[in-house]
Amino acid sequence: MNGSRPDRGTALATEATRELLTRGTLRVHGRIMAASNAVLFGTVEHEDHSLACVYKPVAGERPLWDFPDGNLAQREVAAYEISRATGWDLIPATVLREGPYGAGMCQAWVGELPDAEVDAEAGADRADDTTDGAQPAGAATAQDPVSAAGDPAPDEPAPLLALVDGDEPGEGWKAVGFADVGDGRTALLVHADDPRLRRLAVLDAVINNGDRKGGHLLPRPDGALYAIDHGVTFHVDDKLRTLLWGWAGEELTGEAVEALRLLSAGLAEGAPLAARLTGLLTEAEVEATRKRVEALLSSGRHPLPSGEWPAIPWPPV
Repeated sequence: MNGSRPDRGTALATEATRELLTRGTLRVHGRIMAASNAVLFGTVEHEDHSLACVYKPVAGERPLWDFPDGNLAQREVAAYEISRATGWDLIPATVLREGPYGAGMCQAWVGELPDAEVDAEAGADRADDTTDGAQPAGAATAQDPVSAAGDPAPDEPAPLLALVDGDEPGEGWKAVGFADVGDGRTALLVHADDPRLRRLAVLDAVINNGDRKGGHLLPRPDGALYAIDHGVTFHVDDKLRTLLWGWAGEELTGEAVEALRLLSAGLAEGAPLAARLTGLLTEAEVEATRKRVEALLSSGRHPLPSGEWPAIPWPPV
């Protein structure tokens, strides 16, 4: 990760990346305006290393009535800890640290850098405001994930989500449900039958992700997949809302079972992972996470929608 330009390599979830985010000098270059909370684009620099990052100060969070304990930044860090413990590294390195506008979440940036910078001083003045919209930090550079299924351009990752005509998803796709596309028409929302997404579906079940939208999925040309925006997670009640229901009720893969066993051991009282989560979540939330892991191991299957909470986030992106 040498050089004057921010690094954009694929190893964005590693301990080295986490260390750089923690120790580096954080500089803010602008604000991602299409975000529901204050989301700032910046870089962290330490010695001869530089890394592009997302910085979400706690002061810029919009309070949520059903998440009264702690803050969203801590939940984002907890989600990274769980992802790291599975060995799947689906979430970019994420730390809780002080920044120019107070304590907040700092996460490695995924994808191309923004084409134009927002005035940093103006963004700072609004760091405790919110903006309309629900696009994640990476949405400024991510391709639109909901489109007609088809072959991607040679230099683009294959699409992970699509809207298709008909009642069946087609080979290589899993059905999610029907969506209103306007003018009285509906289309079938599908996601790729992709092992990376299947791992993410398990991870989301563990962290009780209440908002897995398509814009949170950031595939890379080298085959890596990263997922972002995990502030609405770890509730003690079943809040799972996701586009990744294609495997609902199906048997878990062997690798998923092994990852869940690793999590079960790591979440035992006194284990290092449990200790780190205790500093980020409430005791009840950590215990609820343990129970979700054990429930998945006991059933051996992907969870089904509870029926007590909207199963699919809307809009899907």
